[in-house]
Amino acid sequence: MRLLIFLARRLGYSIFVLLGLSILVFLIARVMPGDPARMAMGPRAPEWVVERFRTEMHLDKPLYVQYYYWLRDALQGKFGLSIYTRRDVSQDIGEFFPATMELALFAGIIMGVFGIVLGVVSARYANSWIDNSVRVITYMGVVTPAYVFAILFLLLFGYVLNLLPTTGRLSPGVPAPPTRTGLVTLDSLLAGNFTAFFDALKHLIMPGIALALGGLSQEARITRASITENLQRDFIALERSQAIPERVIMSKYLLKLSLIPTVSILGLDFASLLGNAFLVEMIFNWPGMSRYGIHAMLTKDLNAIVAVIMIFGVIFITVNIIVDLVVSWLDPRIRLGAERAK
Repeated sequence: MRLLIFLARRLGYSIFVLLGLSILVFLIARVMPGDPARMAMGPRAPEWVVERFRTEMHLDKPLYVQYYYWLRDALQGKFGLSIYTRRDVSQDIGEFFPATMELALFAGIIMGVFGIVLGVVSARYANSWIDNSVRVITYMGVVTPAYVFAILFLLLFGYVLNLLPTTGRLSPGVPAPPTRTGLVTLDSLLAGNFTAFFDALKHLIMPGIALALGGLSQEARITRASITENLQRDFIALERSQAIPERVIMSKYLLKLSLIPTVSILGLDFASLLGNAFLVEMIFNWPGMSRYGIHAMLTKDLNAIVAVIMIFGVIFITVNIIVDLVVSWLDPRIRLGAERAK
């Protein structure tokens, strides 16, 4: 029951946050330089054609009227016409969003698993050559942008060694599985098409790792710092005095508590992957929504800009709620504190 109340409150707050975000993004998109009607019709289009398009898009009306029409349609799942693709924005999102989500999920798994493992190993062998090596590597991962790794991987593994495919989600000649979820790897498994699954997995490796390395390095450093700090706690000294093996202390008593800051940052990093993937998607010609959003901004595609940012906002809010639930499970003191506050 308390969980349902918590979720209801968070969802209520989220509605107001999304409403404020929609107003802010809608206004910013409208005041950007350039005439969206003229950009949509092209420089050679007659003025009467531009005016007719402006009327159809409600661009000739005050901002609050434009926002009313947009909000009314958005609540029905309609985001208007995209100037960039000449299709409904909802149709574009249905096509491009699964590709970005598949890439982000793959990168998120790499980021979480290897980040935590490296952090634990570094803390377990603190101040040794293993620890120093991990710290140097993770520092390089934090300060190096994802697109730099993407270019290096593309040149090394794609062209020099020719080990991995360089563009797209499937190789030419490999039949795509029937679309159920939009995630090619999952759809391939559901269809029993293992050829397409392994081919899609190979296409994910380079962009996924390039996108994950920054967050992976950050998670490793945070996990190491949290474990090192908790090792100084009194209850750890007590457990050591009772001759409990170091391995048991690390896995049973220390790791769960030390993962709280890591989980918090991991959730934010995962949500950021969706918005920060545009350069990686462009380098690997990945047909994702981040690249679609950048093209929408360059062409001042108002409906697409607002829709993409709103979807990213929903993802951020959803991830934050999930992180709060996981953190409250990791640390019961948070649940007790919330109950006492009531």
